[in-house]
Amino acid sequence: MDAKIAPAADRARALEIFTAVVAEGSFSAAGRQLGLTPSAVSRAIDRIEARLGVRLLLRSTRALALTAEGQAYLAAARRILTDLDDAEQAIADQGAPRGRLRISAAQAHGRLRIVPLLGEFTRLHPHILVDISLSDRLVDIAGGEADVAIRFGPLADSPLTARKLGENGRVIVASPAYLARHGTPHIPEDLHDHNCLSFNFRRAEPVWPFRRDGRDYALAVSGNIEANNGETLGQLAIDGVGITRVGFFGVEDDIAAGRLVPLLEEYNPGDREAVHAVFAGGPNMPARVRVFVDFLVERLA
Repeated sequence: MDAKIAPAADRARALEIFTAVVAEGSFSAAGRQLGLTPSAVSRAIDRIEARLGVRLLLRSTRALALTAEGQAYLAAARRILTDLDDAEQAIADQGAPRGRLRISAAQAHGRLRIVPLLGEFTRLHPHILVDISLSDRLVDIAGGEADVAIRFGPLADSPLTARKLGENGRVIVASPAYLARHGTPHIPEDLHDHNCLSFNFRRAEPVWPFRRDGRDYALAVSGNIEANNGETLGQLAIDGVGITRVGFFGVEDDIAAGRLVPLLEEYNPGDREAVHAVFAGGPNMPARVRVFVDFLVERLA
């Protein structure tokens, strides 16, 4: 072996000592940080310079200064130490649940179903830092925008993994105050005389599905407000603005409290959309993702 090539472990320690000296500005401060004496730090720097055959630091009684070679060595040292930390963290994450877990959920479902579970989850896994974003925008998991996303309805073909968390039915509701002013619809066609609040996802004429005598059909409805989420539509219905058709999970508590009244249930077609946790699976899936998805399945499915 070339006499100038030190063992890998010694070189890694040397990189750590060198970067500490530069960061702290003196041998004594670097020694305190690393648990070494100033003379041990000085000898380590001497060995690096002897092995490389160049001067890395210019020493004076007042300060240390990097040479051009020292600046290049510092940049390389920081990059190598960062790569080493990242590699160790990646391996550790596969074996033990720790690190930052980025979750994306829709506003209403996230607030009502996911957020209430997070306290219990963090108590079970105190080394996981939960980073949750509530938005109705579809995030790019493969592009690194989130680790886990909660999605509704049919899933697009992709290399991602999905686990079913349940299903969500829909219900037509209105407030008692609205019904007192405008009357209660008894058949779907009565909705033509009501202000029907709908989603704005489609540009086509909004229709609501119904089932009569075993036959499914769609009825065109109209109203003066459209929104991009069920929470807004549910609140508008509570305020007596009109009738709406939204996911049951979003208005379940309001129905139980009497703030909203289910309508036309005998004509409900029973359409349901699946709810999935979507994530990048495979053998390299971090433990923090695995335990969170298992937790959601256990609590929600």
